[in-house]
Amino acid sequence: MNLTACGKTDQGLVRTNNEDSFYSDEKLGLLVVADGMGGHASGEKASSLAVSVIRDYFQGQQKIIGGQDPSFSEATNRLGCAIRLANQAVYEVAQSSPQFKGMGTTIVAVLLTGRKLSIAHIGDSRAYLIRAGSMDQLTDDHSMVQEQVKRNLITQEEADLSEMKNILTKALGIQPEMEADLDELTVLDGDILLLCTDGFSNMVTDNDALDIISSAGNASAACESMIDAANKNGGKDNITVVIGYLWKEKWYSAIMKFMEFFRR
Repeated sequence: MNLTACGKTDQGLVRTNNEDSFYSDEKLGLLVVADGMGGHASGEKASSLAVSVIRDYFQGQQKIIGGQDPSFSEATNRLGCAIRLANQAVYEVAQSSPQFKGMGTTIVAVLLTGRKLSIAHIGDSRAYLIRAGSMDQLTDDHSMVQEQVKRNLITQEEADLSEMKNILTKALGIQPEMEADLDELTVLDGDILLLCTDGFSNMVTDNDALDIISSAGNASAACESMIDAANKNGGKDNITVVIGYLWKEKWYSAIMKFMEFFRR
């Protein structure tokens, strides 16, 4: 299985800086999105550092450090290890200076290995899978209101409207040790992946996002349209989206030529 990906980030219409970061590598099959927190300097630092640590890990030897979950594949455990190392790096910087004290970031990452998709996340940045005209959320937000939904204290509709929906129960870098939630699934030819920060998911409904992606001619056009939609709906936060299209080998060459044409 091959990956064709594109990402875009935008400051939005309200914030004075952009604390989001992302990374995509088609050859590695790696997509990462992070949403920093803790103020201007520290939020940007946290998300950028977390993404760079994960990138460097997969560009290196990828040795698994720490415990492994035998219920998941080696690739998924490597993804969990990369996030573990990113947490340690952000936490150490946060402790090194009063300027960075309290900084942290969300993280969501996927890794494609053959037909196996590894998923890992901390916080409320999300991963979605689009298949056969439907869009399913692959991650559960680590937020106060989502915990209330799980306990049947409030409905999902009430959670979506809650003023406390951005209060996180987990974030990368705020504790010396933090484990990501892991998952994995088998992907199919024609599947589409979406990773995004809450600056997108809070501004654009899942149905509207599905419509945008389904009507876009390629990943770049989809990203542009999703950023525009979030800003048209208020752009209240930084907005980051990463799109990945999955294709069989026999279609890969034709798809790459098609994508290159639209990038010109």
